[in-house]
Amino acid sequence: MVSVRVRPVGERAFLLETTTLDDVLTLHAGLEASRPDGVIDLVPAARTVLVRVDPRAIALSAARTWAERTAAAAEQHTAGADSTVEVEVAYDGDDLAGTAALLGLTPEELVRRHTGADWTVAFTGFAPGFGYLVSDDWPYHVPRLATPRTRVPVGAVGLAAGFAGAYPRETPGGWRLIGRTAAPLFDPDAASPALLAPGMRVRFRAVPELAPLAASRATATSGSVAPGFVVTEPGLLATLQDAGRSGAAALGVAGSGALDRTALRTAHRLVGNPEDATGIEITMGGFRAVARRDLWFAVTGAWGPVLLDGRELDPYEAHEWPGGGELHIDWFAHGARAYLAVRGGLEGRTALGSRSTDVMAGLGPEPLRAGTPVGVADGASAPIPPSLLAPWGAPHDDELEIELAPGPRTDWFAPEALTALYESVWTVSNHADRVGARLDGPELVRARTGELPSEGMVAGALQVPPSGRPTILLADGPVTGGYPVIAVVTDASLDLVAQARPGTRIRFRHARRTE
Repeated sequence: MVSVRVRPVGERAFLLETTTLDDVLTLHAGLEASRPDGVIDLVPAARTVLVRVDPRAIALSAARTWAERTAAAAEQHTAGADSTVEVEVAYDGDDLAGTAALLGLTPEELVRRHTGADWTVAFTGFAPGFGYLVSDDWPYHVPRLATPRTRVPVGAVGLAAGFAGAYPRETPGGWRLIGRTAAPLFDPDAASPALLAPGMRVRFRAVPELAPLAASRATATSGSVAPGFVVTEPGLLATLQDAGRSGAAALGVAGSGALDRTALRTAHRLVGNPEDATGIEITMGGFRAVARRDLWFAVTGAWGPVLLDGRELDPYEAHEWPGGGELHIDWFAHGARAYLAVRGGLEGRTALGSRSTDVMAGLGPEPLRAGTPVGVADGASAPIPPSLLAPWGAPHDDELEIELAPGPRTDWFAPEALTALYESVWTVSNHADRVGARLDGPELVRARTGELPSEGMVAGALQVPPSGRPTILLADGPVTGGYPVIAVVTDASLDLVAQARPGTRIRFRHARRTE
């Protein structure tokens, strides 16, 4: 039996909080073994398991009942005990000698301790395939670097707190680096993308040296597909996006996909595409492309001039795009993100079932650049509608009213923090992208200090760092995090947040209960 406390995480998820990491492993194994349809993600972390559901398939209350019964019947975790992943490491890290000295060891003793321990992947996060490894044979607490590195190379093996881990891609990081590996830590094209998944057993083996490990990224379009158009100017940011990746959060993979899902779906319907087809998300405008053959297109979402060979066209309508014609989606006057759908849908290599670009994880096609050819598929499923599907207008981006559902860590905040959250006017700062939108406003005062052990996150979570100013996590945000979440934006309000630009004012209000 595992004793749990259920904490709400918005309207589509909840946390199961335990007291030990061993309980997390036991609980996660039991939940995975009995997972019902409609449970999208099970994300283990340091003391919790996040359960995220599709309410169309299972009610949140039914999922809670299943999870609590599973916890009550859970038996001691033994998954993975009969198989071990061996990771070869060249122990030549920049921090090896310094870390050994901190622990009162020689570098050789540190390596012997590290290779002699039986490790278990407790959870993943930070980046796809980044496993947090723990071991009963490892008694050391290693402090993070006072100043994190701006660049940690792919394959670096590090230590932090009581964990060991290896970086699947180049990224900033504050762990102390003791070596490097050439093991394929994350391959989105593999049947099992993450080499180190929660519950696996791991042993490290010292080797004299390793060949460098090169990182790779998918291109925007396959070389075997004739391009439908070529990007000549991408603007601030233009990425391929579809309905996103679902069910891979336990591997450290965010959902990604279009931030304004309604706008992308509408654009696809206007040109007769399936709603989950791939389009282009254009941030703030400035996009130009030239057609290589005759096409049809529609633009929805943010409001700005849409010009074809200099002639202005209406958004929210399907238009012909003749071969050789230049499409110019100019800078937006209202809203932050527009969506370009082309009849047939756009081509591109998939990663974990999606063509979406994840800008934080570096997963999926690279952001579009000048000269990028983009392939157009033959995936239209319906005729082009003869008229507008629904009334449309410019996004309201001066002041938004956003609904919030309860978060899991309201007890970390003083009562006046909740009053300030709902009674203040917040402003979207210049630090806003696909990962999250940082808000300017009053400080949300904590009732509890200290560090929160990492736990599962969802799109819409209002994380509050020590500064007291919240950040709304968005589609490319981390799947685990260590800042307390005071509330969660409702699913219906996320599309509104997607169109908020720096300077947009936001008022929060309590969401209506649906259960």
